[in-house]
Amino acid sequence: MPSPERLEDSRQGSPRGVLYPARLPTFDRLPAPDQVTQLVRWFWIPEWQIQPGRSSRQHLIAFPACNLVVEPDGVGLSGPTTRTSHRDLTGSGWAVGALLRPAAVPHFAADPAALRDAYRMMDFPVLHQEVAGIMTGPGDRPERQRRAVDAFATWLAGEVPAPDHEALAANTMAEVIDADPAIRTVQDATARLGVSARSLQRLAGRYVGLPPSAMIRRRRLQEAAERLRAEPDTTLATVAADLGYSDHAHLANEFRSVLGLTLSGYRDRIAR
Repeated sequence: MPSPERLEDSRQGSPRGVLYPARLPTFDRLPAPDQVTQLVRWFWIPEWQIQPGRSSRQHLIAFPACNLVVEPDGVGLSGPTTRTSHRDLTGSGWAVGALLRPAAVPHFAADPAALRDAYRMMDFPVLHQEVAGIMTGPGDRPERQRRAVDAFATWLAGEVPAPDHEALAANTMAEVIDADPAIRTVQDATARLGVSARSLQRLAGRYVGLPPSAMIRRRRLQEAAERLRAEPDTTLATVAADLGYSDHAHLANEFRSVLGLTLSGYRDRIAR
C-alpha cells in the first residue's frame, strides 16, 4: 500500500504530504512508543468503508522514507518514492503503518534505493498475526489502534538492533532537512549539520535511498502544496518567493515534474 506518510512528530496535526486532505478516509496517527522512538517517526492507521460501486482516490506527496505496513493480507515494505503516488480505496479495509526513521531502514533493506517507488511483501508472520488479530478483534477504534501500535512497537524493538552512531546521525540528517525551512540546498544542509557533502550523500544513500537534494525538494513541494491549501488567494509568485525559489517558474517546473500537476491546476482542484 502506498503509504500516507506525514510530517514531523511536533506537527502531527498538519496534513503536509496529503494533496487532498478532505478526501481522506478515517485516519489516525499515533506517536511512536518510547521503546521505538529512534526507529519510527509515527504510526498511521487508516480505516475505510466505501459504498459499493464507489472508490476514494488518495493522492500523496510522499515523505522521503520507508514504511513498514501491516494489512489484512500481509506485511509490506514501501520504499521511498520519486513522484506523487495514489491508491484507490474500495470496499472496507484498514492498515497499520510505521513511518520508519532512517536508522531502522538497513535492517529491512540493505539498499533502500532499490526500493524506490516499490512495495515489497515481507515474511513477518508473527507481526501480521498479532496486529491483524487486534485490528479485527473486539474494542472501540481508539483501543484497537493503541493495542495494535503497542504490539507493532514491541515486535520492532525485539527485531531491530539498537541504532549505532552512524544510524543516529542519519536520523538527525532526516529530521533537520525535514524541519528546517532555511535548508534549501545541499550546501545549506552540510553547513547546518557540520558534515561534508560526500558524508551527507553516503548517509542518505544507505539510510534513505534518495539523495539529499531530493529530500529537500520533497519538503519544499509539500510546503508549497500546504500553503496553497491554507491560503488559496495567495499569488503563486508570493508562494514561490516565500519558499525561497528563484522565481515562480522554478517552483512551477518542479511541481509539474514531480507531481504531474501545474500549480494553477492544483489550486483549482482544491477549491472545488
